[in-house]
Amino acid sequence: MAAEQKETRTATGGAVLRQRVTDAITEAAFTELAEAGYARLSMEAVARRAGVGKAALYRRWPSKQAMITELIRGKVTDTLPHTPATGALHTDLRELLATFRGQLANPLLARIGTELLAESSHDGALAEMLYTEVTAPRRLAARAILQGAIDHGELPPTLDLELGTDLLIAPLVFRMLLMQDRSDDDYLETLTTATEAALKAAVR
Repeated sequence: MAAEQKETRTATGGAVLRQRVTDAITEAAFTELAEAGYARLSMEAVARRAGVGKAALYRRWPSKQAMITELIRGKVTDTLPHTPATGALHTDLRELLATFRGQLANPLLARIGTELLAESSHDGALAEMLYTEVTAPRRLAARAILQGAIDHGELPPTLDLELGTDLLIAPLVFRMLLMQDRSDDDYLETLTTATEAALKAAVR
C-alpha cells in the first residue's frame, strides 16, 4: 500500500511538472509569435525562451504548425461564444457583439491576430486552422441568432444569411483588430441599431 501511495504521489508530481513545462512553452510560443511573427518563429527559439530543451517541444508536437494550431485551439475553445436567446433580436445582437468585443480586446489577440491573418493569406494550412478553430464557431453563433429572428418573424425569410453574418461580425473585427480602436458601450449600442437595420435590408 505504501509503495502504491508513493507511486501515486510521484505520478502526480510528474504531471504537475509536465504541466508547468507546457505552460512555460505556451507563454514562450505566444511571446515569440508576437515578436518574431509566424514565418520566423522556430521551435528552437521557443524552447530557448521557455528554458527547456527542444526535445520537450517535439515530445508534444511534431512541428511548429502543429504546436501553434494546438495552442491557439486551446486559447479559443475557452472563449467560444454562446448563442444569446433573450427573446428579442436587438438584445441578442447587443449581447453577441459585447461577447465579440470582449474577445477582440484580449491583449494576446491584439498582439498576434493581425500577424496570423497576414500569414494565412499565403499559408493554406494556417488559413484552414484559423477558419476552423476561430472563425467558423463565431459565424455559427451569429447565424443561429439570425435564423432565430427569421423564425420569430423579426427578420425576413429572404434574408441572405451569409451577408447577414458578415454584417454582424465584420465591422467590429475591422475596428478593433485592424484599426486597433476600442468600442465603448455607446458605440456598441449604435452598432447594434445599425446592424439590425441593415439586416432587414439584406435580402436576396
